Amino acid sequence: MNQDIKAINEKIEKESGFVEKLLSEIHKVIVGQQYMIERLLIGLLSNGHMLLEGVPGLAKTMSVSTLSKSIRTKFQRIQFTPDLLPADLIGTLVYNQKDGTFQTKKGPIFSNLILADEINRSPAKVQSALLEAMQERQVTIGENSYPLEDPFLVLATQNPIEQEGTYPLPEAQIDRFMLKISVGYPNKDEEMEIVNRMTKNEEINVDPVVTPEDIIKARHVVSEIYIDEKIKKYIIDIVFASRNPEDYGLEDLKPLIRYGASPRASIYLTLAAKSNAFLKRRGYVTPEDVRAIGMDVLRHRIIITYEAEAEEVTSEDIVRRILNKIEVP
Repeated sequence: MNQDIKAINEKIEKESGFVEKLLSEIHKVIVGQQYMIERLLIGLLSNGHMLLEGVPGLAKTMSVSTLSKSIRTKFQRIQFTPDLLPADLIGTLVYNQKDGTFQTKKGPIFSNLILADEINRSPAKVQSALLEAMQERQVTIGENSYPLEDPFLVLATQNPIEQEGTYPLPEAQIDRFMLKISVGYPNKDEEMEIVNRMTKNEEINVDPVVTPEDIIKARHVVSEIYIDEKIKKYIIDIVFASRNPEDYGLEDLKPLIRYGASPRASIYLTLAAKSNAFLKRRGYVTPEDVRAIGMDVLRHRIIITYEAEAEEVTSEDIVRRILNKIEVP
């Protein structure tokens, strides 16, 4: 076993070289926000879509845009609005008068990195079209289905404070996001650096230092990272505690949880924990990897009751209670 982990560590050392280059390019533009940037890398390594939530002005859009510029890949920013149509996203069939046939015109979804800006501002039909792309990694135009290139990631943003003209995302779609990242304010020193950097009127050039092949190779290494059966059981206990809290000594949470996390949470917790271990240059997963990423995987998967809302208990409060209660192996 030690030899296997040693071999994985050597692979990680070889394939993780691009991480420092990527971080260096991102930090040319983005000040602080280490938590968000690490989560973006975890999603990239785990092949999981991400939802970034935070008030305007916290560099959500800029972070995703800078990440895309650092990778030699196709990037599209789509501004979601109430009048957006599915055809504006996935493409449509165009009639050719010369030969009387319909030709496929592909939409902006046919890229590697998609920034879905203010995703909750578009109606159900657009969300439905995006859902197929996110889950099946293919798009249907007319009678034909077209596979999307690998890597394909949707990085969506939404504003939690202004709800006028928004459409709540369906639970089925929210569950497709591997991580929901809560973006916070910078500290005083970081804000001073932001002011100094962004008021010089100088263009900051970001160089593409990573190829899609680098990311795909790294994903293969991530899949080989060792995770002990005890850690797997720990992950499953966390997820089951969100469904049956009374079995884990959390009887008071039972009336506060309408629906617990789905099996997708167990899968994503495992993958994200492995990716976190990769970023820490480790060939094995520790309980700390699970705890570090647990909130981001679970906060949008636990649906609270009206009673919880009345008591001002959030899904994050519930996740915190579960993580503190479940015994660490």
